Amino acid sequence: MRKRITVASLVGLASGTFCWFLLKRLHQNAGDFQWALHLAERMLARQNPYDTPLEQYPLPAAFFALPFLHLSPEIAAGIFYGISSSLLALGLTRRDAVKLKIFLAYPYWAGLLTAQWSTIIAASSFFPFLLPVTMAKPQVGLPVFLTRMSRRGVLACVVLAGISLIVMPRWPLLWLGQMGYYQHYFPLLVFPGPLLLLALLRYRDRDAWLLLFASLLPQRWFFDAFTLWLIPKKRWEIILTAGFSWSAGIWRWFHQPTSFTEVGEAAVLFLYLPMLLVVLSRSALPDVALPDRDTPDLQKNVHE
Repeated sequence: MRKRITVASLVGLASGTFCWFLLKRLHQNAGDFQWALHLAERMLARQNPYDTPLEQYPLPAAFFALPFLHLSPEIAAGIFYGISSSLLALGLTRRDAVKLKIFLAYPYWAGLLTAQWSTIIAASSFFPFLLPVTMAKPQVGLPVFLTRMSRRGVLACVVLAGISLIVMPRWPLLWLGQMGYYQHYFPLLVFPGPLLLLALLRYRDRDAWLLLFASLLPQRWFFDAFTLWLIPKKRWEIILTAGFSWSAGIWRWFHQPTSFTEVGEAAVLFLYLPMLLVVLSRSALPDVALPDRDTPDLQKNVHE
């Protein structure tokens, strides 16, 4: 356990520092995390947090930003991303260090550039107490919630939802009113997205459902797909998907997309279809029953 904590701490320190450096150097303020800080500030001031069409996060995201309000934006975002990466590393090393290779995936680094939520949402699959972070960005978090839920995790989500409604009873209506400003694509609906329905051939595999649920929800950029790296288990699966994901980064480097449909086509081709290949390459035998996630040290996955 001491070794796992040491590795996770080093990952968190390195990623948090690099995130802070990039945000500072590129004058990005707190990146995407600034909208959670904005929510928290308005919530404490008892003001409408949806006073700008750019605020598109549900109110639960504000509670995760509260500890960072008194820090400079870049430092707050760097610490947030560092903690996210550290928790993910701690979860990934529960059985062995092979899964740490998912940090090589392009969507992780795309998320680091703007302090995105997908890393901590991926980490929530290992720790029930973290499951409420899936509520902060539901279009990314819902597939993780549906495929990795536990009794404690669901209870924690209910508690956070209840507190948010007590603080601001009308926030769901205000938030839904912002959805018209959210530019996005649906992976399943852009070419060659319909091929993702082939994941149903492995309907007994919860990773197949993670892939399908993610393809059904609106996405904006490549970093949203990082939670898909909960799917690969074996070394070759991780290396294949992580390596191929950099094709999306190379494509973006040499091409300025003119629409989110273009982004979606690249995401499906370079991120989603490799995951489909991984899922279809597995045995068609049903998964063995998994122990409850509330006893995480006993959890196994039949594909490991």
